[in-house]
Amino acid sequence: MATPKFKPCMQHQPMLFPPSVGELIPEGALVRVVDSIVDGMDRSVLESAYPGGGASAHDPSMMLKVVLFCYASGIYSSRKIAAATRENVNLMWLTGMRPLDHNTVNRFRSERIRPVFEDVFSEVIAVLAEAGYITLDTYFLDGTKIEANANKFTFVWKKSTDRYQEALRRKVHAHLEAIDEMNDEEEALAPADPSEVDADAIRGAADRINARLKAKREAGGGKDAEAKELKRASAAIGRDYLPRMEKYERQQAAFAGRKSFSKTDPDATFMRMKDDAMGNGQLKAGYNVQAGTENQFIVDTTVHQRPGDTACAVPHCEHVKERIGRLPLNFVADAGYGSEENYAYLEAEGVDAYVKHSEFFRECHNRKWREDEMRVANWEYDEESDEYTCPEGKTLVFLKESSRVSELGYESAVRVYECESCSGCPRKAECSKSASPDAPKRIQVNPVLNAFRRRASEMLHTEIGSALRKKRSVDVETVFGDIKRNLGFTRFTLRGLEKVTLEWRLVATGHNIRKLFLAESKKRKAMAGAAA
Repeated sequence: MATPKFKPCMQHQPMLFPPSVGELIPEGALVRVVDSIVDGMDRSVLESAYPGGGASAHDPSMMLKVVLFCYASGIYSSRKIAAATRENVNLMWLTGMRPLDHNTVNRFRSERIRPVFEDVFSEVIAVLAEAGYITLDTYFLDGTKIEANANKFTFVWKKSTDRYQEALRRKVHAHLEAIDEMNDEEEALAPADPSEVDADAIRGAADRINARLKAKREAGGGKDAEAKELKRASAAIGRDYLPRMEKYERQQAAFAGRKSFSKTDPDATFMRMKDDAMGNGQLKAGYNVQAGTENQFIVDTTVHQRPGDTACAVPHCEHVKERIGRLPLNFVADAGYGSEENYAYLEAEGVDAYVKHSEFFRECHNRKWREDEMRVANWEYDEESDEYTCPEGKTLVFLKESSRVSELGYESAVRVYECESCSGCPRKAECSKSASPDAPKRIQVNPVLNAFRRRASEMLHTEIGSALRKKRSVDVETVFGDIKRNLGFTRFTLRGLEKVTLEWRLVATGHNIRKLFLAESKKRKAMAGAAA
């Protein structure tokens, strides 16, 4: 049997001339891409975030390189970043062999970079545009939910707060009315209506109660029945009524139009996450992240507190205009964005909207639904008389026009039509959901939205539209999958909308740098193969 041979291990062999750390980093490595991008930025933008004086601070360019490289590599925790500066040869090269403390990393990430993080993202976008990876002609928009750094059991619901606050108002009002019945003072303690009871009203009542008590003591009547009741009311206000009302008012202010928030991160809203391991639709505190991509690069991204995507489109597009200066020529999105408000906005901006609507899937794949004669869209409409005729020959005349207002204040006009008579109709049960046999059939029609939907369907069925809607899922949803699955970013590490927005901007920047590195590596390999 032959004797096995092993290569010598030089673990404890001292070196006469230690190698430079830079020699251990190959050309074209991810860390060199980060280094090149940051070196091309204006240092004065970063340095302006430092007030000066005191002990010397770490070089801001070096700190930015460290943070961007870690976010591009899937390292997000400040402690893990600090540990990597002692263990990762790429970060040793960036820091010049000077390890960082996790407090230093966290302070830079959450405070120092805050005034310039938008410029950092834009700088990377400019590099991508110059390299020809993005053209800003086509924009694929989608949203995903990211869990907040908050305890999932610290929720506050608006319905509960409304109910508790209303109950407290009635209780305080009844108590103050009872005191007023015992005394014929001209100025009543209780407001005219329970709805007027708030923290200020309770404080004012407490001041007047204390003034009455003082007057009674001075008059020698501090022990009568009314005085005792005033004392109990004063104690209840200070111990119970006022603190609870102040808490409810703080909660109402924190809702800011939302239905819930988390106590540990008041900016986070409870949402249903797609990543539901239990499969029971569990709500978790989180944020709705909107991202627009091109060639799987994130062109722009925003963070929202609304769970639904529909009301996020216009604010997101306004952010795109602010950062880029214009909207892309083609806008591609799924049915979650197919509202009248969004269609009208994109039309006004001169953008070709390849946006699905809620009925598009059934239009394409459900022939039975599409050809159903009971579907209102298939009913005969007489434009001159403004009347609909149902399949049974019944006439539906115009009744009224009502308006609907969206979350962003957009007003839509809905026209309501009513059947003149449904009596004796053999398809009454099939046509109407009303339990009353005599209730006439009513339909609601939004002509503007219907026109937008028809236009959207026409555009989506063109050759360009068909190609774009097929590419959308590959383009933008792949980005979310890469960030969540490959890089493991499923939960924010910072709290508060402003800091969360900053962190997600860093995640998006890290993703773009990593994609740029992979694209350049692929290009170099192709060139090397062609040369060979």
